[in-house]
Amino acid sequence: MATLSFKPSERYRLSDWRTNSYLLSTNAERQRDASHQIRQEARILRNETNNQIVWDEHDNRTRLAERIDTVNRWKEMLDKCLTDLDAEIDSLTQAKESAEQNLQAKNLPLDVAIECLTLRESRRDIDVVRDPVEEELLKEVEVIEATKKVLQEKISQAFQHLHLLQEIRQQLNSDHRDKMETLEIDRGCLSLNLTSPNISLKVNPTRVPKDSTTLQQWDEFTRFNKNRAEAEMKAAIELREAIALAIAQTNNELDAQRVATEFTFRKRLREMESFYSELKWQEKNTLEEIAELQGDIRRLEEDLRRKMMNLKLAHTRLESRTYRPNVELCRDQTQYGLIDEVHQLEATINTMKQKLAQTQNALDALFKHLARIQADIACKTNTLLLDTKCMDTRRKLTVPAEKFVPQVDTFTRTTNRTLSPLKICQLELT
Repeated sequence: MATLSFKPSERYRLSDWRTNSYLLSTNAERQRDASHQIRQEARILRNETNNQIVWDEHDNRTRLAERIDTVNRWKEMLDKCLTDLDAEIDSLTQAKESAEQNLQAKNLPLDVAIECLTLRESRRDIDVVRDPVEEELLKEVEVIEATKKVLQEKISQAFQHLHLLQEIRQQLNSDHRDKMETLEIDRGCLSLNLTSPNISLKVNPTRVPKDSTTLQQWDEFTRFNKNRAEAEMKAAIELREAIALAIAQTNNELDAQRVATEFTFRKRLREMESFYSELKWQEKNTLEEIAELQGDIRRLEEDLRRKMMNLKLAHTRLESRTYRPNVELCRDQTQYGLIDEVHQLEATINTMKQKLAQTQNALDALFKHLARIQADIACKTNTLLLDTKCMDTRRKLTVPAEKFVPQVDTFTRTTNRTLSPLKICQLELT
């Protein structure tokens, strides 16, 4: 016979069962409601985040494009600034080279002026004077030295400014290279999209890199470089104009001084030639006077010799008549006539001797003065030769070097010279 057996376990009440069923149903609905709410929120979040991401990516792409445009504009401005700077460096270099050539060209007039002063140091005796020519030559040396100083100062300024422009150019080049590299990076970033193969997560990409700058600092840096370059280019233009003005002024001053010096040279040469002609005329007249005086001396000596013969004759007659015998030795008219003749002849001879001595003294004085005239003529000849050589040397200032041919030979050569009129006269007297 079968028996009833019960599982030994806790028995729940019906109310508990019903409550449990109710709770399960209620919790299921609540969980479904919560899940639905979460699903709705997730959808809203997805839509919002998707829209936000799209707009964020769009905004950042726009910002990136605008940044590229901004950097590109600055890069183009730097391109233009670098082009202008290179052109200004070339122009300033040419101006500096022109000033250096002009400075080098000043050596020739300085050498010519010093050569003229050196040549004129060979003047002799009274011709060694501080005349207007020497004053103009010394002034010319001062003008040349002053012009060289001005040009050297401009060359130094140009050299320093070129160094500054090169430094600015290096700064602009560095900024330009940075802009080019930035454009390459930003354009690469702009070309990236979700399907790009080289996108990945990075470690701490939002960090602030060391030595990073603010947008204002970036703008001020580039603007400062550009403004500085433009200011220095403006200063370079002013310096070029100052160099051109200095070259023109120094050339004008030097030309004016050259004209003044050569005018004084020509005036002095005309004055010297006038005195030389006067001395030659005086020499000619003195030689003629010497010749006439020598003729008169010869005639005086001949007359003196004749007077001495007459005196001898009178003396002989008087002496012979002293030998008359006895009473015949009387002082007759003949005796008195011979005595008067002797006295007259002696007085005449004394007078003629005095006149001959005076004539000899006058001849000696003429010879001495003729020697002084001829010595001065030699000085004037030497001075004329030196000043003519100076004028010929100064042709180097207007005649190209390859076409310059000296017109005056300054070498001293020993030749068969003719005797001077003074030597001829002295030889004739001996």
